[in-house]
Amino acid sequence: MSAAKFTWRKLILCVLAFALACAGLTTSLKAATLTIRVGYPQLNGAQTPLWNISENKIDQKYGLDIKPVYIPGGVRLTQSTLSGSVDIAMTGGAAINAMLSGAELIYVGIPVPTYAFSLYARPEIKDVPDLRGKVLGVITKGASSDHASIALLRQYKMTQQDMKVLYFSRQEDALAALKQGIVSAAVHSAPTTLMARRLGFKELVNIGSLKLPYPFMGLAIHRSAIQQNPDLVRNFLKAFLAGVKVAIEQPEVSKRGIARYFATKDKEIIDEAYRGFAPLFPKVPYVTDDAIRAALSVTDHPKASAANPKDFYDNRFLQELESSGFVKELYAGK
Repeated sequence: MSAAKFTWRKLILCVLAFALACAGLTTSLKAATLTIRVGYPQLNGAQTPLWNISENKIDQKYGLDIKPVYIPGGVRLTQSTLSGSVDIAMTGGAAINAMLSGAELIYVGIPVPTYAFSLYARPEIKDVPDLRGKVLGVITKGASSDHASIALLRQYKMTQQDMKVLYFSRQEDALAALKQGIVSAAVHSAPTTLMARRLGFKELVNIGSLKLPYPFMGLAIHRSAIQQNPDLVRNFLKAFLAGVKVAIEQPEVSKRGIARYFATKDKEIIDEAYRGFAPLFPKVPYVTDDAIRAALSVTDHPKASAANPKDFYDNRFLQELESSGFVKELYAGK
């Protein structure tokens, strides 16, 4: 065999070996990427940080592949988390009820810590007391919209017993019922609020402006996941905090994500969804006793009154990310 042929054969073998090594490295990197399915119950601006992660590939930086999954209704989403259909739920009071019933869930953050709802009513309803004997529309019994209505009625020394309450799985369904006169008023979040105004309905009360503490949207995860894979929680929260940063600092980038998930080019709808929630996102979404206590106060679960708020959340991962300097570096642009 000539030296030239030997050299070419050796070169080809080296190239093949390098290609195989690269393929193996790619496979290894893919295997190291952890897929996390994150469920959310409503199409509203509260999901902006999650959508920012997906739209801007923030998750890849932390070795994750985060998949947003739309599961209408807080109760159904909570059940999906318990069954393992999703790994993390962005949900509100429905998770509290499940925990009271023994579900092994726990909050590791609350990105929206107050009722981000408004009450819209038909023209004949001039004030909240006018709802006595009428029909009120909310989204899912035992979930955030339901709890918001209870908290609002308390401000007027009223209860749901003063009226009939109809439950819907989606904001759009409640709005359709309002339009058809099936309900006299309905609890809505942005951007369904804009859709209501377009139909000629007026905002009766901005419940969010009352600044009542509440886990409108919390990050609920199975307790076993924390024990078995704390890095999953840690890295997810890193990605989520980075998504919050985009929501706070980059409106136009955030609006692109909102537009895609809403499947709309309607600028007013997109702006409404963004404006309704962006001011509510804390940089570090700690869970508070007050928020959990408020949720316990509006549920009719028999175990609520004796429950300890601290049993419903674990702030250690957020505390770790803040004390380690991660949050400071994130906002320093490093």
